[in-house]
Amino acid sequence: MKNLSANSEAKQAAGVAAAALVESGQTVGLGTGSTAAYMIQELGRRVREEGLRIECVATSFQSRHLAVKNDLSIVPLDLVSRINISIDGADEIDPDLNLIKGGGAAHTLEKLVHSMSDRFVVVADPSKLVDRLGTRFAVPVEVLGEAAAYVERRLRDMGVGDVQLRMATRKDGPVVTDNGNLVLDALFDFSGREVAALEDSITLIPGVVANGIFAHCRPHKGDCIIGAPEGLRRL
Repeated sequence: MKNLSANSEAKQAAGVAAAALVESGQTVGLGTGSTAAYMIQELGRRVREEGLRIECVATSFQSRHLAVKNDLSIVPLDLVSRINISIDGADEIDPDLNLIKGGGAAHTLEKLVHSMSDRFVVVADPSKLVDRLGTRFAVPVEVLGEAAAYVERRLRDMGVGDVQLRMATRKDGPVVTDNGNLVLDALFDFSGREVAALEDSITLIPGVVANGIFAHCRPHKGDCIIGAPEGLRRL
C-alpha cells in the first residue's frame, strides 16, 4: 500500500465513510492504495463488531493481504458473477470525475473489478482534485514485457511529453505488476483531448494490457467522497 501518513486524517475519514455504505449480503470490491486501506480496515472492524456479513474480491496482492489480516472473506474474482459495490482511491480526479489510477500498479485488475460493480465509489483526499488530468500524474500503462519498447514508440507518436519505464525502489530493475507485466508512465498533455477517446487509443496499441485512465469506468455523481479537515464532501 502507499504511505498511510500523508493526509492520513482526510483519507481515513473518506475510507470510513465509504465503508459505511456496505450492507450485509453484498459482494464488495476492495481497491488498492492508502485511502482504500482505511476502508478495508473499517470493513474489518464492522465484521468483528457489528456482525457485517460480506464477501470481498481484491484488486491486488496488497489489498488481499490486508483484507485477510482484517478478518474479511476473500473470494476469487473468476467465481463472482456480480459485485454490488467496489471502493477505491484515485491519483487524480477531474471535474467530470474522470480518473487517473495506477500509482500502485494495480489499475488493470481495478478497472476489471470496478467495471463489474453495480456501484463504484471513489475515496480520496483534496490533493487528488485537479482541473485537468495529467496535472501531477503520468498515465500508467501496463504492457507485456516484450512489447515495452514498441508501446513506448507508439505513445511518443501520440504526442506524449515523456515516457518512462517505472523502476522499483526496493529491488533492482523495473516494477513488475501482480500480472507479471511492466509499467510505462506516459506524461500526456490533456489540453484539447477527449479523455475517453485517449483511453481507447492507448488501449488499442498492441501489447498494452490496460492503462490508468478511468473515463468509461468512473463513479456516478455523489459517489466520489473527499475527506478534508472541514468535513466530508461528495462530488
